[in-house]
Amino acid sequence: MVITGEMLRKMREERGITQTQLAKIVGVSQAHIAKIESGKVNPTLSTINRILSVLEGGLEIECGSVMKRNIISAKPNMKVTDVIKIMKQFSISQMPVIERGVSLGSITEKTIINNMKRNLKRTFVRDIMDKPFPMVSKKENLEVVKSLLEYNNAVLVTENGKIIGIITKSDLLTTMK
Repeated sequence: MVITGEMLRKMREERGITQTQLAKIVGVSQAHIAKIESGKVNPTLSTINRILSVLEGGLEIECGSVMKRNIISAKPNMKVTDVIKIMKQFSISQMPVIERGVSLGSITEKTIINNMKRNLKRTFVRDIMDKPFPMVSKKENLEVVKSLLEYNNAVLVTENGKIIGIITKSDLLTTMK
């Protein structure tokens, strides 16, 4: 059987992996993956073997390749009205509540809506925040995050005990091309 770039592209798309994600896992550039898929280059056997290993399920996507590093978070002493402004500005629907690198809770649009009977101008995040989002290692398999996102709005990603990223349901959808 001859392995073609078109075949690899179809396998990648069926698996829901972007060229960038595949390149990161395999250890080549996204441009190289694009050239392989278009038939413009003949990759080495070792590169083909690594690509096939990923596409056939031998390797899984790590959370670190999907997470967003720039975490927009709230502090417990912030006014809820300030959080609403931030959510609108960045078009987000949830935020972790973090202070001194420690996740203390979370605040979501649902949380805010459920507390609209309060005077939100005088309400602090600490007064209405929900439980913290779950945390996983950046090396954790993305399948674990999929399961966690069934019951949570976001998952925080850690490295050596430090929060370094966040994955939301929206981020997960962007991996599915």
